[in-house]
Amino acid sequence: MFIISNLISAFAELINYLAVTFEFLIVVRWILSLANADPSNNVVQLIVTVTEPLLKPFRKLFPPWKMNGWDISPACALLCLFFIRAFLVKTLFEVAARIR
Repeated sequence: MFIISNLISAFAELINYLAVTFEFLIVVRWILSLANADPSNNVVQLIVTVTEPLLKPFRKLFPPWKMNGWDISPACALLCLFFIRAFLVKTLFEVAARIR
């Protein structure tokens, strides 16, 4: 059973690393939007390309034009990523510990 436990632990670690990476990229994108970064910059384009699939569903739920111009999609995405790390990752680690 330790093999399944290790597999679940590795999966939890992977989810945790991805969530932390997306959190960092969303914060960087938010800072770049405040600084009016050049959209033709390759780094800015990469960050936008990576984070847009995560932010797009929240923009559909809360369009900026309905929120007086405020784009709250980064805050919603960060909350979801926080929930994933606080609940899903911890639950997976707990399941792996109990299987062992």
